Amino acid sequence: MPELSRFYGIVITMYSEAGGNHSLPHIHVRYGNMRAVYSLQGDLLRGKMPSKQHKLVLAWMALHEQELQENWYLASSKCACYRISPLK
Repeated sequence: MPELSRFYGIVITMYSEAGGNHSLPHIHVRYGNMRAVYSLQGDLLRGKMPSKQHKLVLAWMALHEQELQENWYLASSKCACYRISPLK
């Protein structure tokens, strides 16, 4: 899965499978051994994150909404995604 960003131990990845289970725009989030999937609107679709990391993910997503949409388009078109700046 292409890595979009990494900050505070959180790793954000994205990929798309046209017509498959991955047709809803979303990101995959890892923190330690925890995993979660978020819609690009910030809804937790699957898995769970500690409260602090959940808030950090939502803040990062709000700051990079346009870039996430662009990357989803690229992933859906089978093109390479680009990196997005981490939270600082």
